[in-house]
Amino acid sequence: MGPRELGLPMQVASPEPGELPAEVTIWEVGARDGLQNEKEVVPLDVKLEFLQRMADAGLGVLEATSFVRPEWVPQLADAAELLAGLQQVPGVRYPVLVPNSRGLDRALESGVRDIAIFAAATETFTRRNLNRGLDEQFAMFDPVVQRAVGEGLAVRGYVSMCFGDPWEGAVPVEQVVAVGKRLLEMGCWQLSLGDTIGVATPGHVESLLRAFVAAGIGVDRLAVHFHDTYGQALANTYAALRNGVSTVDSSAGGLGGCPYAKSATGNLATEDLVWMLDGLGLKHGVDLGKLVETSVWMAERLGRPSPSRVVKALGAAEASGS
Repeated sequence: MGPRELGLPMQVASPEPGELPAEVTIWEVGARDGLQNEKEVVPLDVKLEFLQRMADAGLGVLEATSFVRPEWVPQLADAAELLAGLQQVPGVRYPVLVPNSRGLDRALESGVRDIAIFAAATETFTRRNLNRGLDEQFAMFDPVVQRAVGEGLAVRGYVSMCFGDPWEGAVPVEQVVAVGKRLLEMGCWQLSLGDTIGVATPGHVESLLRAFVAAGIGVDRLAVHFHDTYGQALANTYAALRNGVSTVDSSAGGLGGCPYAKSATGNLATEDLVWMLDGLGLKHGVDLGKLVETSVWMAERLGRPSPSRVVKALGAAEASGS
């Protein structure tokens, strides 16, 4: 299903782009959003080394795991054990996804200080993912956010299906903004706007960001999370950067998808993002060589090559000694 079938705008008039941010925060989701979609459970020691390697490569935000019910996402059933065994690097943040009050209990028991909640912008997806309606999801999240903020935790809000939904088609911009505003009013410090099935185009990205700004929400409160189903993830990221966004979600080696949206392919690869940021002269703090080595290492453990073009190019060059 492409943009036309979803009813997405094929061309959207855009304003003159603004200045690029001097520095970009990369929100690395490989250990959580990446590994949760694996068919086989990745061993705990591999996950711990993966996180350590990514920290060594200079990534400052590593979304470590999720406190979901094991039967929902068995790949992350070892969340408490992972956090207990994690050697945290000073200055690196290790947020975890928390779906509900019980998940928050477990996060607090593990000493977590940085959490995220996972909301959606469409009725069908919230029912499939949360077993609740679009409006009902807020009743579930509100006590979690209120309690977390009261405990001094930072709470990030994910909004999935911001650009297209495989069941509902195009998602109205105003609907996404309304969901985002409620999460911010609830106490989230940042929103991550997700293109869960990878159908967004740069013009659509700009339209959504302009709508948030028109609603009084600054781009400093927004992050973007793109999937590369139609090969648009980097172009969409560039559009977001030109419109003031300075936090970008990505996954080392392009790992990931979405277990509740079968048309979703891998996340934007962190290596591909870093290559572009380097070309733009933007600071990000990541050692690309070390990160490529990490993704090659993880690909070997998963038994398949990384889909990242940069990992393929640099990994092959390293293997050939060139």
